[in-house]
Amino acid sequence: MIAAVLVEHRDGVVAQPSLEALTLARSVGVPVAVWLGASPSAEAVALLGQYGATDVRVVDAELRVVAHAADALRAASDDAELVLVVSTFVNKEIVTRMALATGAGVVVDAAGAERIDGHIETTQTVFAATWNVRTRINTERAIVAIRPNTTTAKVADERTAPTVTTLAVALPTAREAIVDIARVAPPEGIPLAEAPVVVSGGRGTGGDYTLVRDLADLLGGAVGASRDATDEGWISHEHMVGQTGTTVTPALYVACGISGAVHHRGGMQASGTIVAVNMDPDAPIFDIADFGVVGSLFDVLPQAIERIKAHRAAS
Repeated sequence: MIAAVLVEHRDGVVAQPSLEALTLARSVGVPVAVWLGASPSAEAVALLGQYGATDVRVVDAELRVVAHAADALRAASDDAELVLVVSTFVNKEIVTRMALATGAGVVVDAAGAERIDGHIETTQTVFAATWNVRTRINTERAIVAIRPNTTTAKVADERTAPTVTTLAVALPTAREAIVDIARVAPPEGIPLAEAPVVVSGGRGTGGDYTLVRDLADLLGGAVGASRDATDEGWISHEHMVGQTGTTVTPALYVACGISGAVHHRGGMQASGTIVAVNMDPDAPIFDIADFGVVGSLFDVLPQAIERIKAHRAAS
């Protein structure tokens, strides 16, 4: 069984979630990597081989619209029974278009996938992470969008030297056209959706994210925020965690001054360990927290930062 993985890359650097997807692909079949855009460097190809990719299929074309990306992925994975992508907003639109064109079954925001009785079965959380469900894809081809941080990326026992194949794909005229492109500088640090640790601040910060950022930097994580905080203009919307923001599944989620409205919980409730700091002992966030501290984040976070630093210095 061939399992094709769409590789996420930024300026030619492979993103960590793609290595997680390759690890998952190895458990169900023979992984091949699909690379859209300018040809990868030798270092990127070698890295993909370390995680089991036997083939790197490159579509070296300027893919400015989602329809073209969907066509390119379909052409590069036409022999794959399973197509894996990282679950992002753009990728979910790509796989939806591809599923419509091929008749494949598709599941997005999955936390895992395995082959059972000849079919791909996935696991995912639904309804604001209040239910865990298992889904079987009954079609011959399956397309699965995997959430970051749900699979541990592991180097393959037998590393390969992948064959690089450049494909020429005829891209049809799209219904939409890009008339202008302005490059946006990427945010500093780890992208929110990929971070293994997320420290989020809400209304309780009063707009001061200094301690939230300090703790996130100390833990090697990313800064998140509630919708209230972004609506107030205290922090940009790219940091918003929630059903209409970014859905995150880090190993550790620290909610600081966040009450825990349904909108927010829906975007982080599937995190590994949830720590909440809030002055209100009846805040809904404590209902889902693994560890809760009732108190002001301006008292709690400095103590936590100090103790973490002291522990690291002593070890």
